Amino acid sequence: MDRQIRRLGIVLMGLFVLLFLQLNNLQVLQADKLANAPGNTRNATRDFSRPRGIIQTADGVVLARSVDVDTAFKRQRQYPEAELFGHVTGYFSFTYGSDGVERTYNNLLAGRDINVRDFSDVLADRVTTNDVTLTITKRVQQVARDALQGRKGAVVALDPTNGAVLAFWSFPSYNPQPLSGHDQKAVQSAWNALEDDANQPMLPRTYRRSYAPGSTFKVVTAAAALEQAPDLATKSYPTLRTLDLPQTNRDLPNFGGSSCGGALPALLKVSCNTGFAQMGMDLGTDRLTDEAEQFGFNAAPPIDLPAPARSAFPAKNSQPGLAQAAIGQQDVTATPLEMALVAAAVGNGGSIMKPYVTAEVRNHEGRVVQSAEPGEWKRAMSPENAAALRDMMIQVVNGGTATRAAIPGIQVAAKTGTAQTTGENSHAWIIAFAPAEAPKVAVAVIVESQPGLGDTVTGGRIAAPIARAVLQAALGAP
Repeated sequence: MDRQIRRLGIVLMGLFVLLFLQLNNLQVLQADKLANAPGNTRNATRDFSRPRGIIQTADGVVLARSVDVDTAFKRQRQYPEAELFGHVTGYFSFTYGSDGVERTYNNLLAGRDINVRDFSDVLADRVTTNDVTLTITKRVQQVARDALQGRKGAVVALDPTNGAVLAFWSFPSYNPQPLSGHDQKAVQSAWNALEDDANQPMLPRTYRRSYAPGSTFKVVTAAAALEQAPDLATKSYPTLRTLDLPQTNRDLPNFGGSSCGGALPALLKVSCNTGFAQMGMDLGTDRLTDEAEQFGFNAAPPIDLPAPARSAFPAKNSQPGLAQAAIGQQDVTATPLEMALVAAAVGNGGSIMKPYVTAEVRNHEGRVVQSAEPGEWKRAMSPENAAALRDMMIQVVNGGTATRAAIPGIQVAAKTGTAQTTGENSHAWIIAFAPAEAPKVAVAVIVESQPGLGDTVTGGRIAAPIARAVLQAALGAP
């Protein structure tokens, strides 16, 4: 009898061990896999039903909030500012998941990331959420929207000293509200309409769309000469109307058929294609690529938003390809965010700070549980060469191609760009920072090409007034 009881005990013990191991396997080792398995809507249902923190601007305007409703989901996400911040807040959808700040800070908004100081909340029978405060103000965002005047394009403004984004507007935009509804047929209809729109309203052009940067890239070429070939920075390039591209039967002209030449400051002031194209060939692929990568090309910027696009500078180029790349054409592409970081690097003594849109996260008691920690992303150039390049960009505003970016009483430094697209159409660019001697704001503006306008679309004519308006708003200037 005792022997049978011992056998039964051993069997029960074995079963208990197996059960213990399987529970640990399911609850620990495979927890994430099972939770994220296709078809498992439990998390989505739970998240959609639970309270969720607010997202607000730096000046206290609520951009996203959850309200109680009498439906199966119990709560409804609302976006009071609609399109104005759609690309920043993103959406929170039962069917399509989330994007933007809603996605990056999902766990904090839903209260799943609990700080150790809030351990009592783990034991309490309540759901605690966290509120996200952005670095962007509604006031500057509105100015960026109004200045773009409904044209396709993007505006980025940031603080070059710490990387805080101050405005992040691109048009067309979209209202996240219909995607967060409870009627899933209506949600799908709204999604399909946005997806089918040829203007791509859900695409944040600020950080996920790359363009040919045109002549704004000459700032990078100029930095390459200053940093890696000082003899080229002082070299006087011949005054030309066109440059004979080697290995081809083509010429590269200056804008509008003008003639230009001279040393680097003179070339930058009038945005001389022939001089910069020759400088690019003199620098060579390795040095120009190295400098471009010091500015952040060929890498995605570490912004706290999902899926930022890489800006690209091809590592292999023929001589005529180098000539085109040095003036921001050929296969060179850049996002507006990347070009804002280029301007910020010059203004900030050669240092590029990590960009971010969230200043802080506070818990339900108002205590800060997470705050931005500014840090350097890239070292693009020395402080001495950054100061020299800054002085050249000042002359671009004071008597060059960016006079329309000038602000009375505040010195602005800038570089314009006109990037060829198809036919006679061009993108209009500008990058700028101010006050030039101690910058508080750096901006990048692109207005996409508009058919039929031909060479009337230039960075100095179209983009510079937008940059001026945003700089004034961010600086609080009249």
